[in-house]
Amino acid sequence: MDTTQPAGSTALRKAAVRLIPFVAVMFFINYLDRTAISFAGPNGMNDDLGLTLAQYGFASGIFFVGYIILEIPSNMALHRFGARKWLARIMVTWGIVAVLFTWVQDATQLYWLRFLLGVTEAGFFPGAILFITMWFPREYRRKALAGFYLAQPLTTVVGAPLAGFLMQSGHGVFGLEGWRFMFLCVGVPAILMGIACWFYLTDKPEDAKWLTADERAWMRRELDSEGAESESRGTHSARAILGVGRVWALAVAYFGLIYGLYSLAFFLPTIIAGFQERFGTTFSVFEKGLVNAVPYVPAAIALFLWSRHIVKNGFKSWHIAVPTLAAGISVPIALYMNSPYLTILVIAVTACGIFMALPNFWSLPPQFLTGAAAAAGIAFINTFGNIGGFSAPYITGWLTDLTGDEKLGLWLTGGLLVLSAVILLVMSRRSRAAVATSATAADTKTTHA
Repeated sequence: MDTTQPAGSTALRKAAVRLIPFVAVMFFINYLDRTAISFAGPNGMNDDLGLTLAQYGFASGIFFVGYIILEIPSNMALHRFGARKWLARIMVTWGIVAVLFTWVQDATQLYWLRFLLGVTEAGFFPGAILFITMWFPREYRRKALAGFYLAQPLTTVVGAPLAGFLMQSGHGVFGLEGWRFMFLCVGVPAILMGIACWFYLTDKPEDAKWLTADERAWMRRELDSEGAESESRGTHSARAILGVGRVWALAVAYFGLIYGLYSLAFFLPTIIAGFQERFGTTFSVFEKGLVNAVPYVPAAIALFLWSRHIVKNGFKSWHIAVPTLAAGISVPIALYMNSPYLTILVIAVTACGIFMALPNFWSLPPQFLTGAAAAAGIAFINTFGNIGGFSAPYITGWLTDLTGDEKLGLWLTGGLLVLSAVILLVMSRRSRAAVATSATAADTKTTHA
């Protein structure tokens, strides 16, 4: 990629400044809305609705059933209708459903609303990833994805204390319990952001009036060149993706990462709430939010520094595998710490590993998928991975209810993260072997010529 041309450097800078912060804020709201239940559960909702941990886990996880069913069709619709219209539609509809959580009355209503939230959010994340691939050439894409993904740990850094503040200070406002007021306050921004998305985003570089003609031409030329290169060595048919072994391998690896992510997201507030019984500590609702945010501060810093290192030194698959392995090993270790401070410290290692791996993971599919196959492949990998989003909270809650101990569920989480690391290392080794074989064949052909 030639960024030495003035048009190249200015085009990338303008696109980064205009698009990445906006899409990152969309992701911030998205992740906050889907995980708001994790703050509400141990802070009044479970007691008010009479939920067991298994029911709470099922309510947390059923979101992903609706999400999974419609994710691939939603991403194909985005490919057809354009990101601006489709992402705006997604945000407005999920915002409306998120607001309805304010008036949920029992477990059945909670299940239905979580299912509908998944239906309305379906396609947002892979759609946002696809949107970024449509704008940023490969060499710059990892940096763009890192900026986008930074919103996820920051959602908890900012969102956990914010949720705690809203629940504590909003109790009684409009006659609502604190957790209901929190749901109301986090749902409205999605509707407003969806409306803004309709007017603000631009689908493709050639449609961007905020770029000069030279900048639009440079961006289109780079993306078309990269697409032709990927098409020559990869898959570009949406129907063919299920026959590609690398797609399945990435899907299974992503399953482990997402299982770890949502085990952490949905049960960390519950673990912190249990500190009082284990260690004799007492926190207010707001203080629990602050403690919940602690592991995500180093995670955000690690994500940023790790991605900068990769951009500077070049990407290798071990850049994903090693952090994933560290996350998998640290999960069960946290269960055996003898103080809340050491527990949070080890959980911070887990969070760092997961968030160092996730943004760089999404640089792998576009290396061999293009066009409609990229849309379908990214959506399929994300869909398969999000089965882990359903499984993690439900299985963790069920095992905790069954055994009376949270250890078994989190041992399973650690094992799946280690499996993901192994898959990525094997893929890396096979990829290097394939490149070496290709190079040897080319040398032999040149010699005989």
